[in-house]
Amino acid sequence: MPTYREASPAQVHDWITHEPDSLFLLDVREPFEFNLCRVEGSRLIPLNSLPKRLAEVPTDVRIVCICHHGTRSAYACQLLASLGRTRLYNLTGGVDRWASDVDPAMPRY
Repeated sequence: MPTYREASPAQVHDWITHEPDSLFLLDVREPFEFNLCRVEGSRLIPLNSLPKRLAEVPTDVRIVCICHHGTRSAYACQLLASLGRTRLYNLTGGVDRWASDVDPAMPRY
């Protein structure tokens, strides 16, 4: 049984638009990547810092993990699931796919 689900950029955009208080956008990239581009409203907690910063991740909303292409965010989902977190979603394709599917003006790298 999967410990998390995939969520498309369109689905996450819909949540942001219609249910903004129901989710936490967790960006697990490095600060230099976050400074290049980001999903508006996301919170930066680099993957290597996540175990020490768990208190910053809420437990009462959907958590959408975000990275460049979806690999690091999948690891973040697995880590959070192993610590008992639920309602976890990996942004399919990361910010790269977000830029192509939702926000074409977003810089890509």
